[in-house]
Amino acid sequence: MNRALAEVSLFGAVVVSCLLIVLLARRVRAEPSPDGGYVTGREHRLGLGDVKSAAIRWTTTTNHREIGLLYIAFGTVAAIWGGIDAMMIRTHLLTPEANLWTEQTYNELFTMHGLTMLIFFVTPVFFGVGNYFLPLLIGADDMAFPRLNAIGFWLLPPSLLLARLGIVAEVTGSILAVIVPTDWISVLMAFQEPAIGWTMYPPLSLAPNPQTNFLLLGLHLSGIATTIGAINFITTIIYERDESIGWANLDIFSWNMLVTSALIIFAFPLLGTALLMLLFDRNFGTTFFAVEGGGPILWQHLLWFWGHPEVYIIFLPATGLMSLILPKFVGRKLFGFKFIVYSTIAIGVLSFGVWAHHMFVTGVDPRVRASFMATSIAIAVPSAIKVFNWITTMWNGDVRLAAPTILCVGSIGLFIVGGVTGIFLAVIPVDVIYHGTYYVVGHFHLILMGIIPLMMFAASYYWYPLLTGRMYDRRLAIFQSSLLVVGSALTFMTLMALGFLELPRRYATYPAEYSGLQIVATVGAFIIGISVLMWLYNMIWSYFQGTPIENADPWELKATEQFTPEWQWFEDRLERERGVPPSEPDEVRPSYVPAQDDRPLSLYGRIKPVARTVASDAGIGAIGGFVGSLLMTAVLLVAVGLGVFDLESFATLATFVGLPANLALGYGLFLVGGMTVWPLLFLSLGEYLPGELTFITGLWYATVIASGFALAFFTGQSGLELVTYLIFVLLAHWIYGLGLAGTITYLGGRQRRPSTGEGGNE
Repeated sequence: MNRALAEVSLFGAVVVSCLLIVLLARRVRAEPSPDGGYVTGREHRLGLGDVKSAAIRWTTTTNHREIGLLYIAFGTVAAIWGGIDAMMIRTHLLTPEANLWTEQTYNELFTMHGLTMLIFFVTPVFFGVGNYFLPLLIGADDMAFPRLNAIGFWLLPPSLLLARLGIVAEVTGSILAVIVPTDWISVLMAFQEPAIGWTMYPPLSLAPNPQTNFLLLGLHLSGIATTIGAINFITTIIYERDESIGWANLDIFSWNMLVTSALIIFAFPLLGTALLMLLFDRNFGTTFFAVEGGGPILWQHLLWFWGHPEVYIIFLPATGLMSLILPKFVGRKLFGFKFIVYSTIAIGVLSFGVWAHHMFVTGVDPRVRASFMATSIAIAVPSAIKVFNWITTMWNGDVRLAAPTILCVGSIGLFIVGGVTGIFLAVIPVDVIYHGTYYVVGHFHLILMGIIPLMMFAASYYWYPLLTGRMYDRRLAIFQSSLLVVGSALTFMTLMALGFLELPRRYATYPAEYSGLQIVATVGAFIIGISVLMWLYNMIWSYFQGTPIENADPWELKATEQFTPEWQWFEDRLERERGVPPSEPDEVRPSYVPAQDDRPLSLYGRIKPVARTVASDAGIGAIGGFVGSLLMTAVLLVAVGLGVFDLESFATLATFVGLPANLALGYGLFLVGGMTVWPLLFLSLGEYLPGELTFITGLWYATVIASGFALAFFTGQSGLELVTYLIFVLLAHWIYGLGLAGTITYLGGRQRRPSTGEGGNE
């Protein structure tokens, strides 16, 4: 299978799906009618002039909020691209042999997944959040250097294209090869995604591949852009603060962005220098990192002197968001504010003294290793201070069941596991054993996935009303957040278990006895992928269909005296633009005093009704899934009779979960999936799909999941046979959807709940 075409097709499918959601949401968007009611079907027709003016506006803007949105949009695109790399890696590892992608393709995916997520996803998103909200938090009119701010962003798109030019050239060449002689496009075919690992260690990174040069140039350009942004943040925080905001009452997110920017100033220029040295080695015959010159170990020292501060460059903004958002949903002010600030500064200083713990197995002098072991253990102390303060902030608070709460609490749990395992790896004897295993992968991703993206999602939910003037669907957000936390824990704790069993990392193949845990990790990864798509759907759909905000305090922050400056700005804007008067709560209490009256339900009291609903839905869904699966089987048998569907495909299905290739076992697995996974997903999403929760919704749902079946059971049909196969797959799934939805409706299953003024119940 051609990896480039598959990856571009998946990326294109996500983009097209987003556009279809936008078109559908705009089509059914309700606009106020003159008599105060609502009518449907009104929409503004976009003309060429509108597109041109919008393009000019967004490419020339220097407004900090608009540039912030551009950063977030760019980071989201990069995250989808890198996430598709990750899904392809995990799909490859479903089987011990390299029978889906080649080893070369696996190494390409491994290389570009790491670089895309680290460089082009995390930092741009945090810079976007900082651009939008930091001036509002400190009372500034804009960033200190608005034009420089715009330049910093517009350097990123070309840097991403340079870094990933290999796949663009490969796909372009494959398409042109159909109509153009191969000799004409030989230049395009020479490009290939690097397969050198995201750390780019020499001598692998010195191998001849023209795309590696463009990758290094793209990374260098992104480093310039990041440094420009950091300078702007530092200047803005120091010189643009309102007179009423001093260092003592500067908000915690701004403190974290200040320290993060300082780390960038010291770390990224070094990376840029090292990249230029590597480019010179590749193209001009220098020997900075060649064996006969400075040696490959020099590259490791330079890379990790940037690389470990980089971990905290992407970690500290996440902790700033945690410290800012968590108190709002537990009704208490942040405990130990000063100590969290001090811990942030301490992490910034110590982060430059731990890089060599990545090199304990390289033969470094034992005395040097011992000193780095000490600092690596010491840096855990300020991180632990943050965790204990977060937990204490929640203690005896009025905790709300909301999507940001789930994400914050889940982040704390995952970070504790990831942090403790990091302390183990800081101990030299333990690191020597586990350094080359999946233990490191699990630890690393429990930090990277366990807190960083989760806090991005929490911030998107927390500030969504302010960003869009509408409320997202809270029920879907709670489900999505829970799914994301569960998927992250399942995936990366399974990788920890593989590390305990000493399975080597970075290999495209592995012994068959590890396949069970690899399958579990892949299932967890796809749960993460599904939850991310749910978030994307919720964000886009709610932008057009969410309940309009009629109160600048959607989280009731005034009741606990936590109505921060950005919400005050939003309240002033609503009053100025829409005439919405400021609201005042019925009762106000200090945020550090727990509520005495109307104590919240106990944890058991909150979980019990949810568990009861889940059990009821699961039972009815299983019956509906059984009926739908039997009806679907009848249609597939007709397809078998016509010779367009291979019944033995079910036997192959059994091998995906470690069972022998047996037709009965495969069909049993198909039946179990049809009674559990797909009905539960339907019940979770059914309320948010177009149409009523009956036949129309079932058809929508079945149409979406039919694509996965068509790919999974494809056995090489072509021509008319392929067309007939796809038609029968679609018909079979329509029958399944009708049987599933009809049975659930007949048995009195979940009905679509009436929408509330706030977009749903929490």
